[in-house]
Amino acid sequence: MRRYLLYVVICLACACKHSGGDMDVYRDCGLEGDAKREDVRELNVLKNRYTLPDSADFDRSVTLQAMLAPGDDESRFNTHKAVELTGFVQDVKVGGDESCNCHERDPQYRDTHIELIVPGDEDKKECVIVEVTPRMRNVMSGKGIDWSTDNLRNTIKGHIVKVKGWLLFDEEHSKQAVNTDPDNPKDWRATCWEVHPVTSIEVVN
Repeated sequence: MRRYLLYVVICLACACKHSGGDMDVYRDCGLEGDAKREDVRELNVLKNRYTLPDSADFDRSVTLQAMLAPGDDESRFNTHKAVELTGFVQDVKVGGDESCNCHERDPQYRDTHIELIVPGDEDKKECVIVEVTPRMRNVMSGKGIDWSTDNLRNTIKGHIVKVKGWLLFDEEHSKQAVNTDPDNPKDWRATCWEVHPVTSIEVVN
């Protein structure tokens, strides 16, 4: 009887794993990606989170305006907290072939970059980047929700949306953000802080 119960438990565990419940390894790419440096491997583990935050995880004091605020912001927020932001989607595009996704070339298995700005500030280039990851895209696909880059571009670009997800300081962009490299004329974002991964998207207007 004990052997039978153990067999059932093992089978159930396997079934959960193969049904998409365990994505520590996704398309032969682990949470650390294929990064060589230890600090980047640790960063990739945060980027590749696929658990949904619960109510206790949210920092309600963090708004889009707070994330766009000027100044040295490296220690401004907490990467273990989640946020809910409301903003205008200025653009939606395929992310690069990055180490977090083991330098995947297929756009379907790369991040989707969504540029969020304060509604009414469409003339400003500085934005907060929020990212849909391949793992979260797969989670949503299992719920019948299409988070492909093309579909997101067609449905949310030019709209005000409410997004939820995990905070992340992407130090790999420290030379491209106003708050960490203010004298660089090629800065294209306000901050290295992102919502990455996004776990919920709702069109508000």
